Amino acid sequence: MGTQPNHLNERGEVHMVEVGEKPATRRLGRAVGYLSARPDICQAVKNGQIPKGDVLAVSRVAGIMAAKKTSDIIPLCHPLPLTHIDVQIEIESEAFRVEAVVETTAPTGVEMEALTAVSASLLTLYDMLKGMDRTLEIGHIVLLEKAGGRSGHFLREGASHVDHSDSHQ
Repeated sequence: MGTQPNHLNERGEVHMVEVGEKPATRRLGRAVGYLSARPDICQAVKNGQIPKGDVLAVSRVAGIMAAKKTSDIIPLCHPLPLTHIDVQIEIESEAFRVEAVVETTAPTGVEMEALTAVSASLLTLYDMLKGMDRTLEIGHIVLLEKAGGRSGHFLREGASHVDHSDSHQ
C-alpha cells in the first residue's frame, strides 16, 4: 500500500484531493450508531404510539437524504453518484441501532456518506423523541466496513461481513 494522498498541498494549504486519475471501482461503506432511550420510549416507537408519526420512516429518509448531500456539508468530500443507500433501524430494549450501507461506482470511497447517513438518522430520531425523553444520547457511531479501491477491504474487528450484492436488485 503506497502513500495515501492528503488534503494539504505543497504550501500546507487545505485542498480537495485529486481523484480524476483513479479508476472508478465499485465501493461500499457501512456504518452504525446508537441512540439510547428509556425502555418506554423504545416500546412506544415499536407500537407506533409517537405523536409525531412514523418516527422510523422519517429517520430512514433523513439518513438517505443526508448521504446524498454529504459533499455539501463535509468540506473535502467529493460529490459522488451513489448507486444504493440502505438505512435500517432496529429497536432494542433501551436503544435504537441505525445501520447504513452506501454504494457507488466511483474513484473514491463512500465511508463518509455512510457515517453521515447514520448521523442524520440518529439526529432525526433524537429530534422526534426529545419531547418525550430528555435523556436521549447519541453515541458509538463507527465505520463497520469499507470495500473497494486501492486500500482494499476493511472490516471492523467484531463486525460481521454482510453480502450486499443482491440487496438492491
